[in-house]
Amino acid sequence: MNLLLIGVLLALVAIAYQIGLRKSRSIAGKENNSATLHSRPGYYGALVALWCGIPAFLILIVWNLVEPNILKHLVLSNIPASVAASLDQAGIQVMVERVKAIASGFGVSDQAQAYEIAAASELKKFQNIGSFAKIAVVVCAALLGLIWAKRKIGQQYRARNQVEKAINVALALCSGVAILTTIGIVMSMFSEAMRFFNFVSPLDFFFGTEWNPGFSTSGNAEGSYGLLPLLWGTLMVSIIALLVAVPVGLMIAIYLAEYASPRLRAWAKPIIEILAGIPTIVYGVFALMVIGPFFKLIGDTIGLNINATSALTAGFVMGIMIIPFVSSLSDDIITQVPRSLRDGSLGLGATKSETIRRVVMPAALPGIIGAFLLAASRAIGETMIVVLAAGNSPLLHVNPLEAVSTVTITIVNQLTGDTDFASPQALVAFALGLTLFVITLGLNIVALYIVRKYREQYE
Repeated sequence: MNLLLIGVLLALVAIAYQIGLRKSRSIAGKENNSATLHSRPGYYGALVALWCGIPAFLILIVWNLVEPNILKHLVLSNIPASVAASLDQAGIQVMVERVKAIASGFGVSDQAQAYEIAAASELKKFQNIGSFAKIAVVVCAALLGLIWAKRKIGQQYRARNQVEKAINVALALCSGVAILTTIGIVMSMFSEAMRFFNFVSPLDFFFGTEWNPGFSTSGNAEGSYGLLPLLWGTLMVSIIALLVAVPVGLMIAIYLAEYASPRLRAWAKPIIEILAGIPTIVYGVFALMVIGPFFKLIGDTIGLNINATSALTAGFVMGIMIIPFVSSLSDDIITQVPRSLRDGSLGLGATKSETIRRVVMPAALPGIIGAFLLAASRAIGETMIVVLAAGNSPLLHVNPLEAVSTVTITIVNQLTGDTDFASPQALVAFALGLTLFVITLGLNIVALYIVRKYREQYE
C-alpha cells in the first residue's frame, strides 16, 4: 500500500510540475517572454511540485510512524483484561503479532483463541478503514498544495527564491544527517564502552600487556583485556603497509605527473586505480595463498623463520592495496602545482629533477601529506586482509616475521558466534572500536595542523 501511494504521489508531483510550467508560460505570453516574470518558468513548475509533494510526504511519514502504536492499542483493547494483565512486554508484543498474522490471513501455527479471532476481525476492519483514510488524506493534501501553489503563480511572485530556499533546507538536512550519523556512531560506541569499563579498569585495558579474555556465563570479566598487544600489532602492520605504499605510490605519482607522456598516462593511471576497486577479501586470499607461502619459501632459502601468516605478509599486501590512494591523490596534487613555478625554476637553470625536488614537491606537500594520512587511516582500519594473513596471535613482540593480532581482528572475533552482547567479552569490541576512532581522529588533526602550517598560496 505504501509503495502504491508513493507511486501516486510521484505521479502527482510530475503533473504538478507541468501545470506550474504551463501556467507560467501562459503568463509570459505567446512568445514565451520570460522577462515579464520574476523567475524562469522552471522555477514556477518546481514550486508547484514542491507544494504538492512535500506536505503529502510529511503526512505519509507521520502516519506510518503513528499507525503501529494505534494498531497495538486497538488489539489490546479487544483482548480480555485478564489475559492482557497476565502478559509482560514481550508477551504483549507476541500477542499483537499473532493477531496481526490472523488478520492478514496467514494465520498462526497453533490453534487461535476465540478472543484472538475477534481482535483480528476488528483489526482488519480498522486497517481497511485506515488504508482508505490514508490514501484520501495524503492525496487531498497533495491536491490542495497543488491548487494553492498554482493560484500563487504571478508575474512578480518570487518562485526562484522559494525554490532555492527549499534546496538550501534540503542540503542542510543532508549535511545534518551525515553529522548526526557520525555523532550517533560515536555516542553508541562510547556508551557501550563505558559499560565495558564497569567490568574492566581503563588502566588495565589501555596499559595491559596481555590479551587473553575468558568467556564465562556469569557475566563477569574473566581473563586479561590488555590493549597494547593489539595496538602494537595494528601499528606494525600499518607501518609495513606504509613502507610499501608511500615510496612506490609517490614515485608513481611523480613519474605520471612529470615524466610520462600523455598517452602513457591515459592508460597507466586507470590500470593502477583498479587496485583500489579489488575487494579486500581477494587481497586476503591472495596474501594467504600466494604471498605468505612465497615469503616462507624465501625465508627457508636464506635461513630465516618467516611464518606464512605474519605481520610482514599482511602489511605487504595491504601496502599493495593502498598504493592507488597514495599515487592517485599525490598525482592530482602535483599536477595542480602552477606551471609558472616550474618554468621559473627551469629558467633559473635548475634541472628537471631539481625543480621537482625543490619547487614542485614543497608546493604539493600539504596535499601529499594528506594522501599519506588517508592511506594510514585506510591501513589502520583494514579488516579482511589481517584476518586472513596476520595470524591472529595477540602477543606483544617486535618481530614482523611472526604472527600478530590487530584491533580489527579482535573486534570480529568478539562479535561473532553465540555471544551475549551484555557481557564484557562482547562489550570490549566497542571499546576497541572507540580506540580506533580516536586514533583516526588524531591522524586527521595532525594532517590538518601540517596542512595549515605548510600551506602556501599561489596565484
